[in-house]
Amino acid sequence: MILIDLNTFVKSRHMHRFRIIILVCLIISSFNSCKDENNVTIKGELSNLDSPYVVVTHFSTDILTVDTLTIGKKGQFGYRTFIDTLTTFTFYFNDYASSAVVFADKGEKITIKGDATLPDLIQVNGNEINDDLTLFKKENEALLKQRAELLNSMKMDRLENTNHGVLSENEKIVRLNSLNHELTQKAEDFIKKNPAKIASVILINNLFRDTENPTTLERVLGYLEGAALEFPLTEDLKTHCDKMKLSAEGAYFPYFQLVDIKNDTIRSSDFSGKYLVLSFLSAVGVESRNEVIALKNEYEKLNKDSVQFISIYIDFDKYPIASTSISNDSIPWITVTEKKSWASNIVETYNIRYVPYNILITPDGRIKRRNIPAQEVQQTIERTTKWS
Repeated sequence: MILIDLNTFVKSRHMHRFRIIILVCLIISSFNSCKDENNVTIKGELSNLDSPYVVVTHFSTDILTVDTLTIGKKGQFGYRTFIDTLTTFTFYFNDYASSAVVFADKGEKITIKGDATLPDLIQVNGNEINDDLTLFKKENEALLKQRAELLNSMKMDRLENTNHGVLSENEKIVRLNSLNHELTQKAEDFIKKNPAKIASVILINNLFRDTENPTTLERVLGYLEGAALEFPLTEDLKTHCDKMKLSAEGAYFPYFQLVDIKNDTIRSSDFSGKYLVLSFLSAVGVESRNEVIALKNEYEKLNKDSVQFISIYIDFDKYPIASTSISNDSIPWITVTEKKSWASNIVETYNIRYVPYNILITPDGRIKRRNIPAQEVQQTIERTTKWS
């Protein structure tokens, strides 16, 4: 017969329970510690916020997350979420009128400061990538401010269909091109001096990706080394550069097959031995309507036996495009309405990013000029014919 002391038994049970409680506490503590390690905090303070909300987006395991943040009295807002790798966050202000991009990794605390109406000057700090990009902004603050103010003026011109300031529309475009050229030169200098920094890759993506000349993009990508060369975005930029070369000036124009508004199939081979103008347009908007007028003026001056025009409408939200939208333009050449709009093959193949946009192709099938103004088509053809 075994005798057990009652006090000893009770103490033993209490000790067992105590050990379980300690174990549970350790598990909870470990879980919270893990959560803190994966936590990222982003705090902002911006002036000129007209909307009471900020919208922030980021991708997590290929899922787009969208959150709405309430803005405090002094333009302050805060955001906290959990991530497990370097993540790109985009903050949208004033009903998507402007935005700021933030790069953050787990465990980091990031700050955003600046003026919502001058998004290119918004300062983001909290890790090396953001700090480097903010340093570039500070070093080129005067240039970026001039550019931002000019873009805001041009935006108001379009919205109100008038002209703000002493410069004409053409003068503003020339000025903007000059500022963009100066900015890309500054960026290229930064990339040369910092070839291993991830910020250099970001600058290439922001300022060189949409260049008309793939040679420029290829050149600046060639500066990268180390961590910047291994960064995933770099491989994407290289792929994009190779694609641009296929429809760059001097390249043979890529094959296409389209169905026009008469339901006839047209192929790129149909225009061999002739100059061809590809014009990408919208069925709505003043700019495309004015472009059609300018193209008509050029078309009337040209020999129809040696020059052909094709206009491609790529309005996604307007398809099927009302026949009156095109018939009212009375276009005398081949016209196409692309069902897939911006996702269509010809838009992708020819690297079209906005409309109106014209491409001039020579009789031997080479791309002579990208983004050629309609008013320069005849002059360019005559000059090319004279020199050939």
